[in-house]
Amino acid sequence: QMAAYVADYITQTDASNNVCNENSAYTKRLRNLTSGLNDANGIALNFKVYNIRDVNAFACPDGSIRVYAGLMDIMSDDEVLGVIGHEIGHIANRDSKNAFKNSLMTSALKDGIASTNSTIAVLTDSEIGTLGEAFLNAKYSQKQEYAADEYGYEFLKKCGKNPYAMVLSFKKLQQLQGSSSSSSAINQLFSTHPELNNRIKRMEQRAKKDGYIK
Repeated sequence: QMAAYVADYITQTDASNNVCNENSAYTKRLRNLTSGLNDANGIALNFKVYNIRDVNAFACPDGSIRVYAGLMDIMSDDEVLGVIGHEIGHIANRDSKNAFKNSLMTSALKDGIASTNSTIAVLTDSEIGTLGEAFLNAKYSQKQEYAADEYGYEFLKKCGKNPYAMVLSFKKLQQLQGSSSSSSAINQLFSTHPELNNRIKRMEQRAKKDGYIK
C-alpha cells in the first residue's frame, strides 16, 4: 500500500511542478553530475529538476530525487553532488521509507486506509498532498543524519566521485545559514540536519585520511 501511495505522491508532485525537460541546461547538468549513480541498496534512483527558484531538494523512498533550480543556482557542482549523496543515504538506509510510513500512519487518513485491509484505498489529490506535506516535514534523528552522511560518502566514493563533495556541501549550507537573504529557506530545508560543524569535521577528516582533496 505504501509503495502505491509513494508512486501517487511523486507522480502528482511531478505533474504539479515545472519539471525541466531533457534539453534544459539544468537537466543536462544534473545528468552529468549523477552519471553512474543508479542504484542504492537495491533501489533504482531517478533524478529530475524542478524549474523553481526555491532552495530545495528532496528524496522519496522509491528512489526519486528532485532538485530545485534555485538550489543549483547557488551551489557548485560538487556542492550539489554532496547534497545528493546525503539524500541517497536516507533512501538507502530506508529513513525516507520509514518517514513516509510514519506520516501515513499518523495522518488523518490512517483509519480509512486501514479499513480497506489489503485493498489500496484511492486517495484524492488533496489527501495525497497532505500526506506528502507531512512526509517532507518529517524529522530525522541525529543518528540517521550521521548514518546518511556515512553512506553518502561511501556511495560517492564507490561510484567514482570525489566524496570531498560532502564537505563542500555542508560548508555551503553553513555559509548560507548566515546569509540574511537565504537563511529562512535554508533553515527550513535543513532544520533537521544537526551540528554542521561536527559533520564537516567528520567528513573532512575521513576524506583526508582516504587521500581525497578539495
